[in-house]
Amino acid sequence: MTFRTPGFGGRIRVGRSRLLLRVIVILAILVALFFAFTAIWTDVLWYRSVGFSSVYTKQLTTRITLFLCAGVLMILILGVNIVIAYRVRPPYRPVSVEQQGLDRYRAALDPHRRLIVAGVLTLAGLLAGSSLAGQWRTWLAFLNRQPFHIKDPQFHKDISFFVFTYPLLRLVLGFLFAAVILAFVAALIVHYLYGGLRLQGPGERVGTAARAHLSVLFGVFVLLKAVAYWFDRWGLADSQRGVVTGPSYTDVNAVLPAKTILAVIALICALMFFATLVRRGAMLPGMAFGLLVLSAILIGGVYPLLIQTFQVKPNEVDKESKYIGRNIVATRQAYGVDKTQVTDYVPNTKLSPEQAKQETSTLPNVRLLDPAVVSPTYQQLQQIKGFYKFPNPLDIDRYPGDGGALRDTVVAVREIDGPPSGQVNWINSHLVYTHGYGFVAAPGNQVDVQGAPVFTEKDIPPTGTLGVTQPRVYFGERSPGYSIVGGTSKRELDYPNDQSPTGQTNTSYDGKGGVPIGSLFNRTLYALRFKEKNLLLSGAINSQSRILYDRTPRERVQKAAPWLKVDGNPYPAVVGGRITWIVDGYTTASEYPYSERTSLDDATRDTNTQSRVSVAAQAGDRINYMRNSVKATVDAYDGTVTLYAWDQTDPVLQTWMKAFPGTVQPRSAIPADLLPHLRYPEDLFKVQRGILARYHVENPQAFYGGGDFWQIPNDPTSDGTVEPPYYLSVKMPGQNTPGFSLTSTFTPKGKVTNLTAFMAVDSVPTSPTTYGQIRILQVPRSQVTPGPEQVQNTFENNPTVSQQLTLLRGPGSKTVSGNLLTLPFGGGFLYVEPVYLQANAGAGAYPLLKRVLVSYGNDIGFGATLQDALSQVLGGGATAPTGGPPLQSSADIRAAIEAANRAYADAQTALTKGDWASYGEAQKRLKAALDELARLQRQSSAKPAPTTPPATPKPAGTATPPAAPTPTPKPTR
Repeated sequence: MTFRTPGFGGRIRVGRSRLLLRVIVILAILVALFFAFTAIWTDVLWYRSVGFSSVYTKQLTTRITLFLCAGVLMILILGVNIVIAYRVRPPYRPVSVEQQGLDRYRAALDPHRRLIVAGVLTLAGLLAGSSLAGQWRTWLAFLNRQPFHIKDPQFHKDISFFVFTYPLLRLVLGFLFAAVILAFVAALIVHYLYGGLRLQGPGERVGTAARAHLSVLFGVFVLLKAVAYWFDRWGLADSQRGVVTGPSYTDVNAVLPAKTILAVIALICALMFFATLVRRGAMLPGMAFGLLVLSAILIGGVYPLLIQTFQVKPNEVDKESKYIGRNIVATRQAYGVDKTQVTDYVPNTKLSPEQAKQETSTLPNVRLLDPAVVSPTYQQLQQIKGFYKFPNPLDIDRYPGDGGALRDTVVAVREIDGPPSGQVNWINSHLVYTHGYGFVAAPGNQVDVQGAPVFTEKDIPPTGTLGVTQPRVYFGERSPGYSIVGGTSKRELDYPNDQSPTGQTNTSYDGKGGVPIGSLFNRTLYALRFKEKNLLLSGAINSQSRILYDRTPRERVQKAAPWLKVDGNPYPAVVGGRITWIVDGYTTASEYPYSERTSLDDATRDTNTQSRVSVAAQAGDRINYMRNSVKATVDAYDGTVTLYAWDQTDPVLQTWMKAFPGTVQPRSAIPADLLPHLRYPEDLFKVQRGILARYHVENPQAFYGGGDFWQIPNDPTSDGTVEPPYYLSVKMPGQNTPGFSLTSTFTPKGKVTNLTAFMAVDSVPTSPTTYGQIRILQVPRSQVTPGPEQVQNTFENNPTVSQQLTLLRGPGSKTVSGNLLTLPFGGGFLYVEPVYLQANAGAGAYPLLKRVLVSYGNDIGFGATLQDALSQVLGGGATAPTGGPPLQSSADIRAAIEAANRAYADAQTALTKGDWASYGEAQKRLKAALDELARLQRQSSAKPAPTTPPATPKPAGTATPPAAPTPTPKPTR
């Protein structure tokens, strides 16, 4: 017989359940804390590996400080008001149906009251702390703010107040508003739950204590509103009410005084709410609330609307001119375009032989290799193995030519693309195929007899003139997410080697990059971070192993300097024998008074960012201030990140250098062999050209009319996308020698596509007096000058060009149009476009340069070489450009082309008539002409240019069209 104590087993089960629940909660907290520790400590290790520990610790301590301060303050505000509401609850509550229902809730909640309140306060504190912790940049910028030494024209405050101080004031005010609103809601709930506030029953619906408590909270809210009204006055610096950004006529003459009056009224209303502490009744709070609402509607809304409707709209151009002028000045200053030189430029369309000879003798090395087209060519000719890959598009840099002068060079890094197909596993992906190998470069204006680049740096191991001594690329744009490198065994594939029994040479990383992962503790942390058990179990990892991650140049610079925005197109250079990535960093702001805001994403979007993978698109942040303040480098072998102050006068840069001392080196520290490879950054240029499309107009009345606004043309060789800027060596009017520049064109805003302006910025960093100088050549409005899209259309519809392109294409091949370059030349504009030939299909298809299209004035040239095309346009006065390879021109070549044209036309005529004998004879002549043309091209490429240019036939642009031209589809890019 057994005896059972009633209820005892039930209590044991309840006790065990509670204990189990507590254990589970504690374990969950410990696991969450360990994962948080893993994320934080691995970040600490990464920052130590790049020498930027202070950046992370400053971020972390600032975040923690803001989190704690905001969380504790929110808990105190809420907690005090909940306690007050509970303490002043009425001791007796009249009997009613409402109170009977609340009694049941009180009975259920009271035993757990403290736990519930603690949970609510903790949640509110966590949310508030997390919100403010994310604003660490605002806090640090305020603490370390530096003056601009420029005052805004309306409030006469230094610009730094709006950029650094005002955002923090709004942040603090927003936090206090949220705290007071939450406290009011919490107090309201407690008062209702415990009878201080009733909806039913006899007597007063709101108890005396509850009324006083809620009135004070509402008074604090109104007091904060008075402060907000006062702050709103400064917020008008970013007003969008008028024609442009900034205080408009209505803002200055109606809204500004209205905000001042409303601030005073709100202060009076707050005092009326506070008066309920000494005077009972709802009259004062009611009057205060009504006055506040009525004044906000009439003074804050109706009055400015009347001014805008009856004073401004009928005379808007006169009323707003003063404020448009302020916006123009501020916007040009904020984007660094205030020193832009705009020159009236009347394009010439004809040159005498003497002028042609003089102009072509100083014509720079025109780049014919399009970096957005020839990536497949680099891939096929220099890939070596299938596990390597080149970016698309490639990059442009400058390296010395045969005479020592710098010339435009198309460069690329041979990066790792992962294990071969069928060999993908964890070992191969993360321990064997760890790095790329080699640097490839070719002059932009030179090709061989087949139309392929002439590489000056190539192959594995590297050979060439650039002196690469460390070709390994462990940190690049296509590097694996993480790799385990180093150690005693040479497990990593270094490069293919036919002399080796295994067909390859292996290596073991001996650089200082990455984080040591030999210890069990670090392996455990990284196994959790990357969710990969092999990091913990693999025997291939030893005490000397290192883990490389966050390896792309952009993300390394972004993490090292989180206050920067990073250019979307890093580019490689050979500096001191090592491959070095160069990354441009921008300081930006969004509170520059009177300056027009722009979207970074929209302003920097073009053909390259939309259709390529190597040029990153910017985020959609809206900014109204931008400077290229930092030049950053990332060593491709050891991942070392170095920041150099480029624009040392920038107050935003000075602010962040004070916040993170020692992280940015002075401009004087830039190595001498690095300086020539720096260039004017693309994303800044894109933003500036978008601004100048409107803000080249400095007259307020003309700006208001908008009749002279420009737009950036679409890329004529890529449908529906904006034309990207091009790096070119350009000789601007008034210059004796060409200079490396970043260029773009403008067309009138609207559907007209004729050229209206040409923009170039000096990009030679060794010329500090001219670097960054923006020059615009403005075409007269009354003169029609063909723009890029019109020139492209002319190329495609020219009968002679169309027919020769048809001849150039054989079965299974197609033509690919390269970038259409625009150059100031001979008092006019010279358009140059390379034409490539590529197979239609096949994994090994790649484009080769076969023809060059040239347009000057109304004439078109289409030749096998640039010199040939120039001769057709300019006549016998054209000579080979200085400093470049000989450009051949042969009457025999043109005779062969004409013979092919005649044979093709005869064949088409015979085909139409059904005369098969004549058709066969014409085909034989066509084949013979094409064979002769190929022979002459090979011969002319092997011989130097003649000292006296041969006679030039009638320009192609005025040639008599053949009897039956064949329509040609638009060449594709």
